[in-house]
Amino acid sequence: MKNYSIVRIGNEYVVQADHKSVLKVASRRRAAQLVTAAELLDAQPAPTQPAEAQPEPSISCDPPEVS
Repeated sequence: MKNYSIVRIGNEYVVQADHKSVLKVASRRRAAQLVTAAELLDAQPAPTQPAEAQPEPSISCDPPEVS
């Protein structure tokens, strides 16, 4: 959804995405911040996972050896 708009309805502001209401907030500034955050999240590439995840090293001590 890349088509955002902010519409004032009474004392509230409604954030619309592709002509669908998705969020109501009390201030226009907060609505603009949320739209900007959503656009930044859409612009970020998805993190890549390594092919083989190596286990993290243990920080605990080795168990004592019993003979």
